[in-house]
Parts: sequence; structure tokens; C-alpha cells
Amino acid sequence: MTGQEKPAIAYLTGEYPRATDTFIQREVAVLRALGHVVHTCSIRRTGAEHLVGDEQRQEAGGTFYVLAAARAPLHLLACHVGALGRAPGLYLRALRLAWHTRQAGLRGMLYQLFYFAEAGVLAAHLRRKRVRLLHNHIAKSSCTVAMLASEMSGVPYSFTLHGPDIFFAPEHWRLDAKIARARFVACISHFARSQAMVFSDQAHWRKLHIVHCGVEPERYAGQAGGAGRNLVFVGRLAAVKGIAVLLEALATLRESHPDLHLTLIGDGPERVALEGRARQLGVKGCVTFAGYRSQDEVAGTLRGSDLLVLPSFAEGVPVVLMEAMAAGLPVVATQVAGVSELVEDGVSGRLVPPGDAGALADAIDTILRDPEEAVRLGQAGRAKVQAEFTVKAEAAWLSRLMTGYLEGEAPDTLRPEGKP
Repeated sequence: MTGQEKPAIAYLTGEYPRATDTFIQREVAVLRALGHVVHTCSIRRTGAEHLVGDEQRQEAGGTFYVLAAARAPLHLLACHVGALGRAPGLYLRALRLAWHTRQAGLRGMLYQLFYFAEAGVLAAHLRRKRVRLLHNHIAKSSCTVAMLASEMSGVPYSFTLHGPDIFFAPEHWRLDAKIARARFVACISHFARSQAMVFSDQAHWRKLHIVHCGVEPERYAGQAGGAGRNLVFVGRLAAVKGIAVLLEALATLRESHPDLHLTLIGDGPERVALEGRARQLGVKGCVTFAGYRSQDEVAGTLRGSDLLVLPSFAEGVPVVLMEAMAAGLPVVATQVAGVSELVEDGVSGRLVPPGDAGALADAIDTILRDPEEAVRLGQAGRAKVQAEFTVKAEAAWLSRLMTGYLEGEAPDTLRPEGKP
């Protein structure tokens, strides 16, 4: 690889491109702009509900879908026979690794066989594309496939560690083995890195770097804020997001803010239950269930809102908070996991205990009653994102890690020089 060349890489996730994972799409776009050839791969084909914009549709059209390819029996057989014939030692090592990292019981063994089958198909794809590095986002089942494909093909792999759900069952997902075999790990926060340190040998801590997810602040430029009555939530409609608590807070707030309106952008398994809960609380008429929206539509909604609220019970470092802060919008979030690495309570937003509807309502009420404070929080939030959470800077740091580890010149710092 010559001085200006960038290594060809493959990006793997469980489902790509999802409307909820636009940060991965932005990262891929910047890596390509930096000169990398990036081949996007996904275990499953994305549902049509996620193809909400041109960027998603274009990425879907160019993505290799592992399961779809593996469902062709002759192709699946050819991939595995080819891998065994070309490098029997690597193939048997991958098979042994699959056996030793399987979960107990028949179910665990069957799933591991599926992952191994998928890994053979992915390994063949990596060879055809002459990939130098395989990078995985989300360290669960797709990362298991990445680890096995790497062992089978000899192509090194790395992964981005998000959390929080991986930390609920690190032994189940063999986070220790994944860290040990990865060329490096991009942790999205100091919190994520600390959890990786808990579940890995100290010998591997040096390759745990911090790479933030990032946004494009210019996409959200313009003064945010509506008429002092518009709240917005963006995310999956799932129990972990704490939306039921937000609806309780909204019912309380309606007494002093009768014109208050909440827009929920996103979809998910809890939608029907949440619509029922909104009816029970008497707030159904002031809640809009907007479904998934494109990046530009989300940006427009943020600019027309007064406050973003994220009442989650568990998070990594939410990209939606970065987007809202980039728009100059004040935010109220729960103090969980790595959120405080982005939002400083009273400085760039407000943090409240998770699950406390009263505290959530009080924080929202305080900001709505003080427009000058709302502006101050919004300005500080935008400055924080511009300084530490831009996708151009973070993807450039990730590119340095990828190239450095492949060339044997790995950076020895957690973050780029001058970045906290």
C-alpha cells in the first residue's frame, strides 16, 4: 500500500441501511471521501420502512446481503468448499473457534452453525473484493460472523463497540473473544471502553480506542425553536427508550402548558402500546406518532421544535442528542451510561434520573418557562458537538486507526491529539 492509498474495507452490520443508524451511513460516506473503497455488507436485508430517503435507497442497492446469498445452497457449498480447499488450516481454525465460542445447549450450537455458514459466504465475498480489513458495527451476532469470517479468510477485523445491550450479556456474545481477536476496537465513549476493559484481558486494553459517532453540524444549521410548545423525541419506539415515562410527564405538563405538543419520530414494537397509553392519560390528541423519517426530515423537525427529550433507561451516546444539539436545540435526557460525556447538566442541557416522570416534567417545565436559558443551553450544546462530535473528524480518526493498524503504525492514544 503506497503513501496515499487507503485500504479497501468492508463494513458489516446486522441490518443495513436502517433509518435508525444514519450515523453508520454518514461514517461510510466520509471514509469513501477520504479515499477508502468501502464495501457495505449486511446479514439481513433491510425492511422497506427503513428506506426513507435517497441515501438509504442508494446504500441498499450497493450492499451485499449475506443471508440472501447463503440461502442459495450451491453458492453456500461452493463458498465453504473453496475456503477449505484454499486454506484448510484457516478453515479448521475458524471451525474450532466457532465450537469454542458457542453457547451451551442445542440452541446455542445451532445458532453457531448458522453464524459459521454465514461466515463462509462473507469470507468468499471479502476475497472477491480484495478487502484488507473487515469492520463491524454492533458487537452481537454480526460481530460473531465477522470474527469467524476473519479467522477463515485471514482478513483482519475490527469493530465499533456501542452498548448498552451488549453489556447486559457479554458472556453470551463472547465479548472477550471478540476483543482478543480484533485488530482494534473503536469504543464510542469512555463508558463503553471501561466496560470493554471489564470483560477483556489487560493485555488488550491498548487497542481499545475511543471513536465517537458523529453528525454533520451544517445539516442542522439555522435557529431552532418554535412557539415554545413543541417537544420532539427521535428513536425506536421500544421499552428501553422510556417513552411511557415521557407520556406521564406530558400529562402533568399539560396542566400548566395546555398547548404543548409532542412529536415521536420513529417506530418499533411498542407503538400500539404507547398509543393506548397516550389515550389512557388523555394526551393522545397532543401526540403525533410520525414514524420513520429521512435525515433531512428529522433536521427540519428539530429546527421547528423547542426541546428534544430522550427519557431512555439505557443508552450509549445517543446520536439524536448530537443532532438536536447541532441544531441549537436544548435537550433533556436521562443520566445513563455515556450520556453525560455529551450533555453536561445545566451547561449544554439537562440530565434527570431515569424512570422519574416528575423530575422529567420539572426539567422540561424549567426550560419552557425560560427562553433565554433555552437559547444558552442550545448554543452551548452546538459548540460541544462542533468541538467533539463531527463525523468528518471522527471518521478521519477511524481511518487513521484502520490504516495504522494495517501498516503496523497504530496510534497509541485513546483519542486524536487535542481531543478529549
